[in-house]
Parts: sequence; C-alpha cells; structure tokens
Amino acid sequence: MAPRAFWKGYLRLSLVTCPIELYPATSQAEKTHFHQINRKTGNRLRQQMVDEETGKVVDREDKARGYELSKGRYVEIEEDELEAVQVESTHTIDIDSFVPAEEIDARYRDRPYYVVPNGKVGADAFAVIRDAMKDKHRVGLARIVIAHREHMVALEPLGKGILATTLRYDYEMRDEHQFFKDIATPKVSKDMLQLAGHILDTKAAHFDAGKFKDQYEIALRKLVERKAAGQKIEPAAPSARPDNVINLMDALRQSLGGKSGGGAMHSRGRASARHATRHATRSRKRKVA
Repeated sequence: MAPRAFWKGYLRLSLVTCPIELYPATSQAEKTHFHQINRKTGNRLRQQMVDEETGKVVDREDKARGYELSKGRYVEIEEDELEAVQVESTHTIDIDSFVPAEEIDARYRDRPYYVVPNGKVGADAFAVIRDAMKDKHRVGLARIVIAHREHMVALEPLGKGILATTLRYDYEMRDEHQFFKDIATPKVSKDMLQLAGHILDTKAAHFDAGKFKDQYEIALRKLVERKAAGQKIEPAAPSARPDNVINLMDALRQSLGGKSGGGAMHSRGRASARHATRHATRSRKRKVA
C-alpha cells in the first residue's frame, strides 16, 4: 500500500503555482519497538489520563487542550478554534528567497520530506521551479504549517522531485559558546598535526549510509529472539575502557602503524605515514639535543 500524503497544498514561486504533496522521507517502522505489559498476566497496558486534582480517570471525550494563563488557571482551546488560525503557509509554501546550500548551518536542519506534484496539472510548473533551483545551485527558503506550528523550510532539487527540510528557528538554537568556552587551547605541534593528518588520509572515504549498520538494533533483535526461544540472558561484561594516553606522539605513531585497528593502508598511505613518522622523530631528537 502506497503511503498517504502527510501534507497537501500548493508550492508557489512568484506567480507560478502548482499543487503538491509532502511525504515523510524517514521511517521508524523497521526499528524494534517495545510495549508496556503487565508482568503478571503478560497483557499489554493502556495508559489513562487522570485528573491532577481529583485523581479520577478522565474519559476520552472529556479530554481537552488548554493554555495555562497563570498557575492552575487555563483557557480551553477547541480543535475547530485552532482552525481559525489561518496564515498563508497553512496551505501554500510560498518561496521567499534563494540561498546557497552551504550557508544553511547543519544544526538548523530538522526533518526531511519528499515533495511531489499532486496530479498532472501542475507537473510543468513543478518542473520549472525544481530545475531553476538546480540550474542556479540555490536552495529555496519558505514557510509551512505542520501540526499547528509554522516552520521554516528549505527546498532543494532531489532527482525528479524536491527535498523539503524543516529548519529550526534561531531562538531554538543554543549558543555553542556556553559549552566550548572552557575547552583548553593547547598549542599543537606541526609534527603531531601532520601525523594526525596522515591518519585522516588513511581513513578517507565517500559517504555511503548503506555501509553503516545499526549494530545495537541487530544485537537487540538477537536478544529478543533468544529470549523468545527460552534462552537465559546474561548481563554483558563491562566494556574495556581505552587506555589513558601517556604520550600523544606515540599514540599517533601507533595509529599510523595500524596498531589501533584503523584498517589496512594502501601503499601511498604507508609511504606517507613512514615519512611523517621519520620527520616527527628527527624533529623530536633535535629538540632533545
């Protein structure tokens, strides 16, 4: 069964408009999920809403949405009243501007969606907007209302369609300074930097998400299978902690020598590593002398 559209509306660039549909680009369906159960009966548990003051269970039809005006004082907002909040982005993604993709800080990116034309009527307009962004190497910035919240959204060509990524607002971001201000700033020698650079070279690759496997998910499924088969689950032995680095230069050399499980190096990488190590050793001897 084909997935249902998450959002339907219009995409607009100036006077060019086309009907579109949004579909979530990610899914959690393949992950292992647990339910809360009654340990005595094995039956699944259902949560109930309880009145904070009376302690009584509240029926579904009596559950409502309220905004706290002051401590313990709420104003009730009905679902149809929320529908009265209508801004343009509720039904139309109107592209405000176009920016270079590299200017969008990765921290602002939130959730990705696939954008497709809704029917053949707007296919031409959709293609024009998509291909214009592709030709100019630009990302469109717009706004969209999802679940009673307006989000910034970045639009960029992706194959025959468009990728829409919701963006976080500036007020949602924490300033990195409060976390980084106490990090020491030691002076790193050129020798150490060169050795570290060669380690990076030996691990150079291209991004391919398919090469990364969710090892925890795999182990979790195996554990469930063993438990379902009646096997006893023993606690895992605590993981060994990495040894404290006594000499950073020695640790870098050992990493280049393949003693830290970095994988095989190609011949050029080995030659560069030997050169970097010899250079670092000579420099160190000169300093000692």
